[in-house]
Amino acid sequence: MKVLMINGSPKAKGNTARALREMQEIFEAEGIEVESVQVGNKAVRGCVACGGCASKGRCVFDDVVNELAPKLEEADGLVVGTPVYYGSANATLVAVLDRLFYSTPFDKTMKVGAAVAVARRGGLTATFDELNKYFTISGMPVASGQYWNGVHGRQPGEAEQDGEGLQQMRTLARNMAFLMKSIALGREKYGLPEREPGIWTHFVR
Repeated sequence: MKVLMINGSPKAKGNTARALREMQEIFEAEGIEVESVQVGNKAVRGCVACGGCASKGRCVFDDVVNELAPKLEEADGLVVGTPVYYGSANATLVAVLDRLFYSTPFDKTMKVGAAVAVARRGGLTATFDELNKYFTISGMPVASGQYWNGVHGRQPGEAEQDGEGLQQMRTLARNMAFLMKSIALGREKYGLPEREPGIWTHFVR
């Protein structure tokens, strides 16, 4: 099994990386392969709604988004971590996720998703909710832990002092590992849930 971790922080050794590393150790102990990609330090433009991905099967802007696409397709689970900026996720990460989820044609149903937010103080839950919407719109079960998935820390290294936050990361990783393994067993025995053809109700006539 494999988990893709996307780190939305521009700091390679910041508190978001520390939170994700706590999860990675649990995943590896559970026999789950982990690939971590940092995107917060990259120049990524937002979606321009050109619709080119519908014909190309990939985003027209050839950057880290297209590099992530096959990794996500292969993965059984996705963890997205971000620092909190003004009660929201890092803007670069949002641009990556908008384009990644919209431009990829493969089915994401039953890939397990988990969101992690890191902040000095506030904005964790708003950011946590923002990230979870990418999963729920795609038929991805959302892994939960023992609280809202967040770690506190401003300067690099401060997350080390948040014992409760790091414990949340370990609990989240264990629960996510169990959920992914359970889904794999369920898929083998029962298959995936039936999907109806999409019904698109637009309220502009």
